[in-house]
Amino acid sequence: MYAIVEIAGQQFKVSKDQKVFVHRLAAEEGNKVSFDKVMLLDDNGTITIGAPAIEGASVEAKVLQHLKGDKVIVFKKKRRKGYKKKNGHRQSFTQIVIESIAATGSKKAAAKSEAPKAKAAAKGDDLKLIEGVGPVAADVLAAAGITTFAKLAKTSADDVKTILEASDAKVSHLDPTTWAQQAQLAADGKMDELKKLQDELNGGRAV
Repeated sequence: MYAIVEIAGQQFKVSKDQKVFVHRLAAEEGNKVSFDKVMLLDDNGTITIGAPAIEGASVEAKVLQHLKGDKVIVFKKKRRKGYKKKNGHRQSFTQIVIESIAATGSKKAAAKSEAPKAKAAAKGDDLKLIEGVGPVAADVLAAAGITTFAKLAKTSADDVKTILEASDAKVSHLDPTTWAQQAQLAADGKMDELKKLQDELNGGRAV
């Protein structure tokens, strides 16, 4: 049995006990993670295709380690302009091991019987309420498992910056220094204090 699943903005063909290197995840080493954007399932020859994802299907995995790839040198030069710039970059990765592939997820089945408020919470918070977080950045955070104000509040600025830099989207320039502080106020329901703080910020950065 194998599945094609989206993890941190990339699609992988995975099977049980397979080890995979993905873009940096927010989860700590040893933690369990679940991915529900399963695009295709092959169960002993029976193929199921999602539209785009298969409802109820999920891939369960365990975080083994966080690491960085080999250094890549980025050299820029403009002819006859006297412009040269040399930078080094090491991509951040997370190694996970696939523990199971579920064709029907108990999480989604249970969600149908929950109260509407609980279902809304399961979908996550609108992270775009945090100044500095736009639609693209919100999608990048969600792909890394940060879907609520509470999760963002518990994630350090350095870890968020690593997630942004690891993404193929153009969000590496964003400054997440105050995102955790803003997210904590939002998680606590202190929207007036959040607005007051945001009035003092410029694009999410302290003025």
